[in-house]
Amino acid sequence: MPNTQADTRIGDRPTRFDIAVVGGGLVGLVTALAFANAARETGRQTAIALIAPTPEHPDMRTTAMLMPTIEALQNLNLWDTLETKTAALKTMRLVDGSKRLIRAPAVDFKSTEVGLDAFGYNVPNADFNAIMRERLGNEALVTEFDTKVVGVEVAPEGVSLALATGETISTALAVAADGRASALRQAAGIETRKWSYPQTAIILAFNHQFDHGGVSAEYHTETGPFTQVPLPATDTTPYRSSLVWMVKPQTAHELMALDDEALAMRIEQGMQSWLGKISLETKPQGIPMEGLTALGFGANGVALVGETAHVFPPIGAQGFNLGMRDALDLVATWKEFSSDQTPAMLARYSRKRLADVTLRTTGVDLLNRSLLTDFLPVQAAKATGVTLLKQIGWLRRFAMRTGLGARTG
Repeated sequence: MPNTQADTRIGDRPTRFDIAVVGGGLVGLVTALAFANAARETGRQTAIALIAPTPEHPDMRTTAMLMPTIEALQNLNLWDTLETKTAALKTMRLVDGSKRLIRAPAVDFKSTEVGLDAFGYNVPNADFNAIMRERLGNEALVTEFDTKVVGVEVAPEGVSLALATGETISTALAVAADGRASALRQAAGIETRKWSYPQTAIILAFNHQFDHGGVSAEYHTETGPFTQVPLPATDTTPYRSSLVWMVKPQTAHELMALDDEALAMRIEQGMQSWLGKISLETKPQGIPMEGLTALGFGANGVALVGETAHVFPPIGAQGFNLGMRDALDLVATWKEFSSDQTPAMLARYSRKRLADVTLRTTGVDLLNRSLLTDFLPVQAAKATGVTLLKQIGWLRRFAMRTGLGARTG
């Protein structure tokens, strides 16, 4: 595979690349920028394609970014621009909001206890996406294709991508950031394990009467977590938060049919009114909960990152931050190999990601299932575990560091 953009062109755009990132989600956009930075650092002549159609609708979700992710964004010179759009997450509060016989005590995890001003920051996806798109639009090493991939062929010499525009590009390395139904993952022959949960996540933003004070509260209920996460203030609304509320599918349907005032009252009740009166800022969205993990993270010229490699419920702010570690590990591994060593590079990358992805996926899955079961020994074990975290400082600090992304735990 040639290492220059000049081999074949259609119009003013090249058709041969060293790296092609497919997918316009946040992990895909960051991956493309991280590769461009790495190419400059190493002095490698690298042509990068970003195949990412502009979203048809704004992404109304938010993303909680933990401190290792913030440090990576600082290294990419993104944080100074992004910080003004974020809200600090200084305290993570766990509350047993169930009515079960055995209940766990409430516990606060404070960032100052592990020497941090904040565990991380919450940012609206639309703001993050806009900043990334502007930055990539000015990135000389990245050629953007505002379209979709409609066909994939893998071969020993590289990966061929047919685009909806009628163009076909080829690349030595294709990065699959195209989501849980990834066409690239399927073409590369990477198998997955999938499962589903009897839950739907209701996602929305809301305004509230009292200051959140940097506290994110996760209430554990019989149907899953009910999680409030701080949002940044606006000129007109000083106190704002986002909500991820996991309930049974039928309950989700009923809640989303309520008028705004009635739904706001249910949210206030769920949070035990600690933020005062509630009013909705956005309409609720319902997302069925499912899980997925790839059985490998790279093969046949294709590397998996983000939800292409792993999907699990939104608990503990693990999803996007795990995807960021995918991107950073992939770029770091790529720097260790020459351009004609893609198979060996992908094998090492896959080994690197195995333990981290397995740990997070298993941990989140077990916690979510523990919330859904009425089996008393499980409830007792969970209550005991939370009690120990509340009472034993070193264990609580260990749990916090593991949650931030430490590779042990």
